[in-house]
Amino acid sequence: MLSKNSRVYNLLLIVADIIILFAAFIGAYIARVTFDPRPLVSQIYASEYLLSSLFIVPVWIIIFAALGLYQARVYERRLVEWSKLALGVFIGILVIIGWEYVTRDTIFPARLVAVYAFGSSLLLLIFGRELLRTVRSLMFRYGKGIKRVLLIGDDDTATDIAKNIADTKRSGYKVVAVAGSKKLIPKGMNVAHYSRIEHALKSIHSDRVSAIIQTNLSESIERNQLILGTAQSNHIAYSFIPGSSEFYSGKNTVDVFLGYPIISVHQTPLVGWGAIVKRIFDQAVSTVLILILSPVFLVLFILQKILNPGPIFYTSKRLSRFSEPIKLIKLRSMSAKYGGKDAAVEFREMGREDLALEYEKNRKVANDPRITRFGNFLRKTSLDELPQLFNVWKGELSLVGPRPILPQEMKLAKGRTALLHSVKSGVTGLWQVSGRSELSFEERIELELFYAQNWSFWLDIKILFKTVGVVLFKKGAK
Repeated sequence: MLSKNSRVYNLLLIVADIIILFAAFIGAYIARVTFDPRPLVSQIYASEYLLSSLFIVPVWIIIFAALGLYQARVYERRLVEWSKLALGVFIGILVIIGWEYVTRDTIFPARLVAVYAFGSSLLLLIFGRELLRTVRSLMFRYGKGIKRVLLIGDDDTATDIAKNIADTKRSGYKVVAVAGSKKLIPKGMNVAHYSRIEHALKSIHSDRVSAIIQTNLSESIERNQLILGTAQSNHIAYSFIPGSSEFYSGKNTVDVFLGYPIISVHQTPLVGWGAIVKRIFDQAVSTVLILILSPVFLVLFILQKILNPGPIFYTSKRLSRFSEPIKLIKLRSMSAKYGGKDAAVEFREMGREDLALEYEKNRKVANDPRITRFGNFLRKTSLDELPQLFNVWKGELSLVGPRPILPQEMKLAKGRTALLHSVKSGVTGLWQVSGRSELSFEERIELELFYAQNWSFWLDIKILFKTVGVVLFKKGAK
C-alpha cells in the first residue's frame, strides 16, 4: 500500500518505542523490587539494571525493525501491527533470557520482572502507536504530511480511487490533478484537469505533485515510459493500480489499495529507514576510520610533498545522488600541471591521440603518462582514495554506492542517470570489487544500476569486505 507517512512519522515511531521500552523496563523493576516484599532471586541494583536496559532497548528496536514495524505495510494495518508488536516483545524477552543462560549474567532481579516488562511494554507500545496514529490524523485534518496526487486513467478505477481518497483528513491524500476523461472526475471534486498526459506531466511542479497513480496503461509504450520516467527523474512516488490481475509482473511491490491490486514501482530499496541506517553507519564508520588512519594520513601528506611536489589533494567535480555536484577529494596522483581539463583534451595537448581515443572509448587508459611514480603507487594501493572518507563524513558520499561520475559522462549513461543517481554515490561499490579497470564503462554502469535496484544492508557489508580483499591483492586497480 502507498505510504501515507514521511520519514518524520517513522522517526516518531522509533523514538516513541525507545521511550516506552525504557519506561516499561524501569516500571517493571520498580513494581517488583519496591512494592513486592518477597525476596529477590538476585540482588541487582538499579544502576546495573538501568545500564543493562541501555543495551537491551536497541536490540529490541532492531528486532522490531526486522519485523517491519517501521514500514507502512505494517503500521497501516492495526491488527497486523499489534500481532507483530506482541511477537517482537516475546522475541525480545527470549533474547534476554537466552543471554542470561549463555553468559551466566543476571539481568532481571526476579522472574516477575520479565513478566511485568513483557506485559507493560506490549500495552504501552500499542497505546503509544494508537496515540501517534491519532496525532497523524489530526495533522491530515490541518493539511500536514499529505501526498499530492496526479491521477492518470480513463477507466472506472480512476473514479473509484478519486472518490475513496477524496476525504484527505482520513486518507492523507489529495488529488490535485487528473489526466484523462473529464467525465470520470467525481462531481464536486475541484482538481486540475488535463486531457493529455503530456500536459499533466509538464505541470507536476506547478501542481506540486508528490505522487503519481496510474490506473490503466496507455496503448503507447512510449507514453507509459514517459510517465514512469518523469516520476523517476523528478524523484516522486509512482504507483500503478491495474484493474486486472494480468498486469502483475516483475519484482515490484504488490499489495492491495482500496480493494484494488496495486503495483508500486520503486527506483531503489534504499528508502525510508534503510537510508537513515545507512547514513548513521557511514557517519560512524568514517569517523572511526579517520581517527584510526590519522597517522597514515600524516605520513602520506609528508611523502606527497617530498615525492610529488605541488598540492596534496586533487578535487574533481563529480555527480552524486539526484545528480547533485560534489567535490571529490583524492590524494593527487598526477603531475601538478595536469587534471584541470578533460583527460582526452590533455592527451591531445601531449600529442597522444591514441590515448585520447582510448580514453573516449573506455573512460580510462592502461598507461597514463600524467601519473607520477609516487602517484602510481598511490593508485595501485588505492591510498589515493582515502581522503574520500571526508566526503563520506560530510554526507556527500556513502561508503558503498555507485562510483560518482563526471558531468561529461552523463551522456554516456544513455538516459539511465536518474536511476543510477537514485542512491548516493560511494567510495567503493560493485564495480570496484568486480574487476574495476578490467571492466568497460558500459559494464560498470550495469553493475551500479544493479546495486541501485537491489540494495540491502548486507550487500553493503559484503562489498566492504570484498573491497578489503581487492585492495590487499591489488586486483583491478589502475
